[in-house]
Amino acid sequence: MDLSKVYIILDHPDECRNIGSACRAMANSDITHLRIVGKKEDYDIEKVHILAIHAAYIYDNAEFFDSITKATKDCAIAAGTTRRRGQNRKGKLYLPEEFAETADKLTGSPAEGNEGSKIAVVFGNERTGLTDDQLKECTMGVTIPSSNDFGSLNLSHAVQIISYHLFRKKNDFLTGYTPLSLERLDKSIKVIADSLQKIGFFKVTGRSDMEAFWRAILSRAGLSEGEAQYIEKVFSKAAGLAGKKSGRNPATKQDSVLVSQSLEK
Repeated sequence: MDLSKVYIILDHPDECRNIGSACRAMANSDITHLRIVGKKEDYDIEKVHILAIHAAYIYDNAEFFDSITKATKDCAIAAGTTRRRGQNRKGKLYLPEEFAETADKLTGSPAEGNEGSKIAVVFGNERTGLTDDQLKECTMGVTIPSSNDFGSLNLSHAVQIISYHLFRKKNDFLTGYTPLSLERLDKSIKVIADSLQKIGFFKVTGRSDMEAFWRAILSRAGLSEGEAQYIEKVFSKAAGLAGKKSGRNPATKQDSVLVSQSLEK
């Protein structure tokens, strides 16, 4: 995903403050190209800047056009956002995450030498949204699911949601951590089983069942490397402390069986 190829189009927005908030929402997701269908002189730059805060530069560099068609003429697709469905509403409406998949393919990746194409996401007026005629100027429709009782989203909130999904698609790797593979997890399970065996928690013959139990539990947990290491330290230290307290370390098969028998009495 090349976010520099994403263009947010606002069609005749009413509120200067909403434009400013939309700029801030875009900046949160590294999207900087804004185009407005309307006349620049109709908007108060000071009011825009108040809510744009440090994203005011996005409005300052915005381009103004007479129509959606002109604002999107250099883009490969123009996705019109709408919550209403109907015969004149593009048939299938994509969810934000589905649209992000399409955008990812079209915008390309500079790191991979794929230049890609510009894409546009079009948002209608705060009061009316995109009319049927305006949506006809778009090539596809995107909808954000919301309550049947109160489905209308604030303009900047809609921009935020779409921008976020595009940003997340570009940064799929930002999951916080990579869950461990089963091969790596088995090393932790061995540490756990070794530690439990040292303190006589189970008979030698029960080790395989214990390992299967921990493998099932920990694989569902999706542990990170740091979490796995912490668990290993806990069990290793517990086994070490138990050995010191008893005055011996039942690390051998015979010792383990003796301790297990004593626990069963």
